[in-house]
Amino acid sequence: MKVFIDANILVAVINKEYPLYTYASRVLSWITTNKHQPVTTSVSLAITFYFAEKKHGTSSAKERIALMAEHLIIADCGKTEVLQAATEKKVKDFEDGLQYFAALNTGCSCIVTENVRDFYFAKIDVLNAKDFLLKFYNRM
Repeated sequence: MKVFIDANILVAVINKEYPLYTYASRVLSWITTNKHQPVTTSVSLAITFYFAEKKHGTSSAKERIALMAEHLIIADCGKTEVLQAATEKKVKDFEDGLQYFAALNTGCSCIVTENVRDFYFAKIDVLNAKDFLLKFYNRM
């Protein structure tokens, strides 16, 4: 199973932002331990880097992003996704559209984000970290 990980989940993990860190880190751990595939985009990693740099400085943020990227599939977020996000009338937030179409085009089964309502137009499951764990891990 491919699971798309939104930037807010990555930020919580890389910056150890509680209380979300507890759930977000378990999501990533469960996915990799169970041989599933965590997917994100370079856009999400850029957003994550921005917040990591503010908290940890440039050098540490780069190291953290590099380490994180080793464990993630980086989905395409190119011309196809840009055109899909720009032309889909249901998409109000362009960045969310980019993430959604990258997830969809990569074959993700669901999106894990803390901004579930932002993906009201999604045709795949969109879950927050806690709900993902309740659905798949079931041992919190």
